[in-house]
Amino acid sequence: MMSATATLAATHLVPFAAEELDKNKVTPGVLGFLVFAVIGGAVWLLMKSMNKHMKRVDFEEAPEPSGEGGTAERTA
Repeated sequence: MMSATATLAATHLVPFAAEELDKNKVTPGVLGFLVFAVIGGAVWLLMKSMNKHMKRVDFEEAPEPSGEGGTAERTA
């Protein structure tokens, strides 16, 4: 939760920002879209590759050793 001082400071700064903000200049534009599209395509390709690699994994868990000759022996 914001303190009263922080809230007061924020309300005084909002009009200054609104006066200087030119909505025609502050846009992501075509470059922003291209960067976003490239990142989205890279994520899609990485997920596709990960799924392909995960399908190749053939993992069978080794059976647990019985009480005889185990590596972790208890001593009292």
